[in-house]
Amino acid sequence: MSVLVLAEVDNGALSPATGRIVAASAELGAVDLLVLGDAAAAQAAAAIAGVQKVLLAASEPMADAISGLLETLAPSYTYLVAAASTLGKDVMPRLAARLDIQPVTDIVAIESPNRFVRPIYAGNALETVSDPQPRHVLTIRASAFRPASGGNAAPVETLSTPVASAARFIAAHRTESDIPDLATAQIVVGGGVSVGSADGFKLIEQLGKTLGAAVGATRAAVDAGYAPNDWQVGQTGKIIAPDLYIAVGISGALQHLAGIQGAKKIVAINTDAEAPIAKIADVVLIGDLFEIVPQLIAELENQGLKR
Repeated sequence: MSVLVLAEVDNGALSPATGRIVAASAELGAVDLLVLGDAAAAQAAAAIAGVQKVLLAASEPMADAISGLLETLAPSYTYLVAAASTLGKDVMPRLAARLDIQPVTDIVAIESPNRFVRPIYAGNALETVSDPQPRHVLTIRASAFRPASGGNAAPVETLSTPVASAARFIAAHRTESDIPDLATAQIVVGGGVSVGSADGFKLIEQLGKTLGAAVGATRAAVDAGYAPNDWQVGQTGKIIAPDLYIAVGISGALQHLAGIQGAKKIVAINTDAEAPIAKIADVVLIGDLFEIVPQLIAELENQGLKR
């Protein structure tokens, strides 16, 4: 059985999520990787273990164009796969509609070639889905899988048939940052609305920088303007599964907890010992975050952990 994976490319660089999707998809069969429009990203994709071939295509960065391209390639593949990211959630349902297929989304485990596990009820339960269709359209939660290793040298094939879009791409606006990718980071520091302001949130960023961690935020903190939208963690934001999640001033609303259930260890810093986040955390520090976090940063720096 053959698998075509849609690579995640951001600003010319291959996303770390792609290696995780390839590792998951390799359980289903031989993997080809589709890279849109960037030769450097295609070369990086060719180095991922498990990739049989890289397809490099010139395509406009619009969901209808990408789904149209995938439709033309679909007859050669049993599985068409993407990350359960903004791109995947935009493209794959369109592709499924074009192919008249019921997609299986947000997969966190693969039990067999047609049995998949996905979360429901805001992550409070898992369901196993049997997909008897002859062709499968899937989105996979990257944070649920370990990345594939490197060292491969897959061939790169350039596709000569671009697919146009009915829409027109005008501009991309991005937040420039040197911090790790939130969706795949091993350590994440998250801040809540209790931080009080955008200036107060700089304390969260400082702790993240000291640990070499990604920085996240609750929906309330984002809505209040304390943090950018792409830092939002939760059911309506990014789903994360770090080795360590430090929740600072976060009470633990249901939608936020749905986004961090994959975290292996959770440290909560909060004034409320009865907060929902405190009940699921492995370590709870009760007190004022503006006192605890500076002390924590100072101690980490004393231990030589400043990055």
